[in-house]
Amino acid sequence: MVNNLDIKKGLAACWGLKTFSRDVLEKIHAATLDVLRSTGVRVDSEEALGILDKGGCQVNKKTAVVKFPDHLVMQALSMCPSQLLLAGRNKENDFLMGGRAVGFTTFGTGVQTEDLETGKIRDSTKGDVARIARLTDALEHMDILSSPVAARDKPDASFELHMYEAALLNCTKHYDCDAENGERAHQIIEMAAVVAGGMENLKQRPLLSLCACPTSPLQLIETCADVIVEAAKHWVPINVLSMVMAGATSPISLSGALVTHNAEVLSGIVLAQMTNSGTPVIYGSSSTTFDMRFGTAVVGVPEMAMISAAAADLANFYGLPSYVAGG
Repeated sequence: MVNNLDIKKGLAACWGLKTFSRDVLEKIHAATLDVLRSTGVRVDSEEALGILDKGGCQVNKKTAVVKFPDHLVMQALSMCPSQLLLAGRNKENDFLMGGRAVGFTTFGTGVQTEDLETGKIRDSTKGDVARIARLTDALEHMDILSSPVAARDKPDASFELHMYEAALLNCTKHYDCDAENGERAHQIIEMAAVVAGGMENLKQRPLLSLCACPTSPLQLIETCADVIVEAAKHWVPINVLSMVMAGATSPISLSGALVTHNAEVLSGIVLAQMTNSGTPVIYGSSSTTFDMRFGTAVVGVPEMAMISAAAADLANFYGLPSYVAGG
């Protein structure tokens, strides 16, 4: 007998949405290479600039703008694993990412929540993080934990360390984690290594992945670049997740937004591979459109769903695992 969960997993493994023809994907790729080669990306990290300079990129040390020759971008993409293990503390909760396999995760990170007892909106706490982690652990359709709220009751200098502790104590699934800078990324990795039984064990079974968000348009600011470098040094999967706002930080057209988005993600991937070739990377997207009436980025709109589907298509074009926000 085949149960409903088996059917769901089978459908998730084979079903897909194709947004573009191969010809259109190649045009977006060519336009992206042109941007990376001729316009470049600003990289505000001395360590990252040194890595990219040594790797053969054209680095302007006065402006911190890096230009990426085509062959180096393609070489970096060829080094990326097409599949990667997102390990859980419980092996039954491992998730193999890549290809057409589809998994689901919670998404973050909000700074307020509705109190379930009073019904009032308040700042979220470490206790909220712990309760959501425990709930995620119990939900069989959730494969990965990414905390939807932040530990606002903890110091700014260490709140994400408290969040990871809450996740470790309450969830046996893989944790997709934010880090404010390279130093705190290193501390989080050390926490994971203790649980895994050492850095080498963590490399074989990564219990967490780190997320780094470029700043649109076309910037890897210091904190983002340093998190990418720190993750790559320790072979921790790094999710390079662009948050382009079409009409504000990129052209308003879908194709123009995707070229900007793609250039930002690929620049982060090149940095990861030049730091440590073969680093597991994830092609990420939380890009959406800009509401010009209210001056806000909007989610839950058709345009975001279109960008997310297109980003997943681009990831498949490159043979990379993808992580996209829902629309």
